[in-house]
Amino acid sequence: MPRSPAASWLTAAAFALLSVCIRATAATAPTPQPSSPAIPLPPAPALDAGAYILIDYQTGQVLAQKNADERLPMASLTKLMTTYIVFSALKAGQLTLDTPVPISDAAWRTGGSRMFINPGTQIPVIDLLKGMIVESGNDATVALAQKVGGTRAGFVQMMNEYAQRLGLKSTHYEDVDGLPMPGHYTTARDLATLTRDLIHDFPQYYFIFKIKKFTWDHITQRNRVTLLWTDPSVDGLKTGHTKAAGYCLIASADRKGMRLVSVVLHAPSWDARLSDSEALLNYGFNFFETEKVATARAPVLKPRVYESAAGYAAVGAPHTLYVTVPRGKTASLQTNAALTKTQLIAPLAAGSVVGELTVTDGTGQVVGREPLITLEAVPAGGLLTRAMDGVRLWFH
Repeated sequence: MPRSPAASWLTAAAFALLSVCIRATAATAPTPQPSSPAIPLPPAPALDAGAYILIDYQTGQVLAQKNADERLPMASLTKLMTTYIVFSALKAGQLTLDTPVPISDAAWRTGGSRMFINPGTQIPVIDLLKGMIVESGNDATVALAQKVGGTRAGFVQMMNEYAQRLGLKSTHYEDVDGLPMPGHYTTARDLATLTRDLIHDFPQYYFIFKIKKFTWDHITQRNRVTLLWTDPSVDGLKTGHTKAAGYCLIASADRKGMRLVSVVLHAPSWDARLSDSEALLNYGFNFFETEKVATARAPVLKPRVYESAAGYAAVGAPHTLYVTVPRGKTASLQTNAALTKTQLIAPLAAGSVVGELTVTDGTGQVVGREPLITLEAVPAGGLLTRAMDGVRLWFH
């Protein structure tokens, strides 16, 4: 049957409108960009150090390791936990950087590396922190421990309690400064965990670790982390050395927003711990990259919530999600947001876990995950809403 003029006109108009939409879509669609070719991933450096580990700061991803769980003496790397606890006291308001600390005879008599403080004086916390971190002063360390813990023994107990709290499963402390004692040990993995927590939890005090030299009582000492002079991306952290521990170094570097942490234990020489640390950092920066996949509390899904007043709820990750992959492989990453239940029913409290966001690489392996939570509370709707949704759920 022939179409009427009106029908023909409507058909023509529809085709014209569709043509305009197609042209508009083609004009605004982004031009696909070729991804950079993946760089072949060589094996991690083979180093002479007794143990080491390299991790990405944002993700905690291990990029290289050797004997990372072997219990070893830690020498002055002990002072990282002492520092963590003093920083905690500062953050809690128990101390300020200007709080004067009385110097005891016991602190003054402490052997090993020293800040050269005098008994009977009072020194501000900030100067003792510089003496402990920059100069590795055992005397400054004992003075801070006595101020925060009351006694050295009391502070050691705090150190072990913090170790448990931070998940350091293979670490035990017997002193505050790292002088050799039986039963005083840690692992490269635990030290990497502690370092990551220290940087994350106290960014306002981290500047102390990159101070290159410090003068006290007319005595100037240089920071023993000499990578601060040779590698501008390095901004800390700590060295250590005893006959039992060998030469140790924890270093952190930030290059173009990517931060890595390396831990080297029981290296055979001063130079070896430096070259080993630099080799690990260069390996990580050259062959890996860290990508932000999801922003904290940004909506990822907006699923239907039955029996709610709003009808829908914004769902997102509680924390920013990063993943670390071999350089050139970020284009192959895929994200998947899935709810744990097919039907969400109000009321839901803010922060309720309702699903999971996962990231897989080109091989299908999961390389990152975060829970999905409700970003706001989802209250129940009125009686009529609940009744109508109850019927819908019955037939769903």
